[in-house]
Amino acid sequence: MIFNKDTAKRTAELLLQIKAIKLSPQEPFTWASGWNSPIYCDNRTTLSYPIIRTYLREELGKIIEEKYGKPEVIAGVATGAIAIGVLVAEYLNVPFIYVRPEAKKHGRQNQVEGVLEPGKRVVVIEDLISTGKSSLNAVKALKEAGADVKGMVAIFSYGFEIAASNFENDGVELTTLSDYDNLLELASENNYIAEKELETLKQWRINPSTWNK
Repeated sequence: MIFNKDTAKRTAELLLQIKAIKLSPQEPFTWASGWNSPIYCDNRTTLSYPIIRTYLREELGKIIEEKYGKPEVIAGVATGAIAIGVLVAEYLNVPFIYVRPEAKKHGRQNQVEGVLEPGKRVVVIEDLISTGKSSLNAVKALKEAGADVKGMVAIFSYGFEIAASNFENDGVELTTLSDYDNLLELASENNYIAEKELETLKQWRINPSTWNK
């Protein structure tokens, strides 16, 4: 769920402005999963814009404080959310750790990198939510390491039904700065896309795995 409508619109606007989100219904992108998509989101682009990354850092930090109070640790999901996670941890003045997709094959074979004492209250930072699988994999690793995971906060979500089901089934609360619905609403209001393209973007989300095959 989004935390605040105004923040959702403002975040979507900023992501479109710097092309962290690109809309291309006529010439779709191909994701690593093989899905064809009329939208591509790379929130790491925000790190190159000091004003925007500061805005995201502060908004994520405010959500965390309001929903959970001050956590004892911030955890970022590798690799996309490491940098923004560090910024949020710095804003809240708390320790930072990050979670690999899987444990290393060498050395200490860590999946959770950094100092995490069992029982510590942790909030997880993610940059983008698609199906939620990799994000929830990180939560699982944190819990296995003894963390008391309070919830996850992300910059943007595509709003897939499978993601909502996955988070609900795992009992993890997800809050995002913005999402696909607010993006489309803003794009339509500000003439980023034509009415015909808006319908294409809406249809894609219904069944993204088979769209435009």
